Order: sequence, then C-alpha cells, then structure tokens
Amino acid sequence: MINFYNFGIIFYMTVEVKRKQRESSEALIRRFTKRVLESGVISQVKKTRFKTKRQSERARKMSALHRKKMAERRDYLIKIGALKSKE
Repeated sequence: MINFYNFGIIFYMTVEVKRKQRESSEALIRRFTKRVLESGVISQVKKTRFKTKRQSERARKMSALHRKKMAERRDYLIKIGALKSKE
C-alpha cells in the first residue's frame, strides 16, 4: 500500500505484487515498478507537488510593494557604488 499526504488529503493506493515461483528479485522489482506507474500514483504526486494556495489580494499587494521597495533599494546601492551593477 502506498500512501501520501497532499494538501490535507491522504491518498491510499494499493499496489500489490506477489513473487512468482522461480522469479528473480530484479524481475519482481521490475513488475512492481511497472504496476506503480500504471496505477498513476507517481503522476498524481507530480501534478500536485508544487501546487500553492492562491494569495489574498492584500497579500499580493504587500508582496508587490515589498518587491518595488527592494528594487529601489538595490538601485540606490548601485548608484552610490555599494553594489556592482549586473552589467
């Protein structure tokens, strides 16, 4: 059973592979990997891995103001020679 936690929701997906008679461990692992890929567990995790909550309008404005303030500060420091310009 494979379980993973994703944004407050726990997903359980059962992937079961039993070893066949006279089957090597490499073949067993290969079959297990194939079953996991077919079940869609990996794709589901990759889809939602970097998903973030949408910011509120106030938070977006504050973030924009902060970026603007930092850009002005950087420009000032470049102007007085405290920082080297990117060029």
